[in-house]
Amino acid sequence: MNRRTALALSLAPLAAPGVHSQTLTNVRFSADWAFQGPQAAFLVALERGHFRREGLNVTMERGFGSGDVPVKIAGGAFDVGVADVNPMIRMKLERPDVDLFTPFLLYDATALAVMTLKRENIARPADLVGKSIAAPDSDAGRQLFPAFARAAGFDGSRVNWISVAPPLREPMLAQGRANAITGFITSGIFSLRGLGIRDEDIVTMKFNQFGADFYATALLTSRRWAQANPAATTGIIRALIRAQYDSLADPAMAIDVLRRREPLTDIPLETARLRMALEELTFTAHVRQNGFGQVDTARVQRGIDAVREAFAIQRQVPWSEIYDPRYLPAAADLRLT
Repeated sequence: MNRRTALALSLAPLAAPGVHSQTLTNVRFSADWAFQGPQAAFLVALERGHFRREGLNVTMERGFGSGDVPVKIAGGAFDVGVADVNPMIRMKLERPDVDLFTPFLLYDATALAVMTLKRENIARPADLVGKSIAAPDSDAGRQLFPAFARAAGFDGSRVNWISVAPPLREPMLAQGRANAITGFITSGIFSLRGLGIRDEDIVTMKFNQFGADFYATALLTSRRWAQANPAATTGIIRALIRAQYDSLADPAMAIDVLRRREPLTDIPLETARLRMALEELTFTAHVRQNGFGQVDTARVQRGIDAVREAFAIQRQVPWSEIYDPRYLPAAADLRLT
């Protein structure tokens, strides 16, 4: 039996029914951000028992940005997490010793964007030159801004960054203390709405509209953990997929799950966030037609190379070091009907 065959056999699904508590595999799971609408589906996997049916005892904590999640997984604070894949790509490019990878790409479209207000007179990416942009240091949009600038054709070093705690990002823009912010559209746009900013006053420049067409939110883990827990890795993917379909079919249920975790949830706001995440980022036309797991590896490689070039990193990394589809569940579990 060769190594590939052995791994394929080791990835056979766990028998979900009748799993006893003493057989559960403990999994420390980090979300990418605070528990908001887009994170509701992760909580659905937890609260509806999808993880437990896979033989998993998952503890889930909020995240503090996609740049923070891979650092904490690499440091051993978490076993797995969901985050924008690109800060992890940068980490692997810069540090060959890092063994992180993604076995499952969740968002088919990137949520990364620069957001500003009409009053700032920033109508195109090049108008950001000389302006101040507020974002947490760990924000994926900030970390990947050089790649966005390169794709959009302007000098990304000629902006002034303001480092802020996550809750202060949108208020800085709304109060006129920054000219723009970076982040996920599912966070920034709706948080600005929550601060009383009208939709017509928000200017959004999505990264993928200007050539930075990255894959985005993914399941991250280490090779060491996945190889030691192959059935658990596949089970996490299967549970996340089922929860995404559950949330698409019944967003109100997903928001109710979120509200039990976060009692002060603004239901209309977080429902709108969730719908955007599901309808624009997760269930794109490609995913609706083909299901999850149908990844364009050439696109993965383009994203890796764009990050490498943006940060002037010499080391080249093939897509197979970043994405490994061998942990995916059976085709029937990738496309639920």
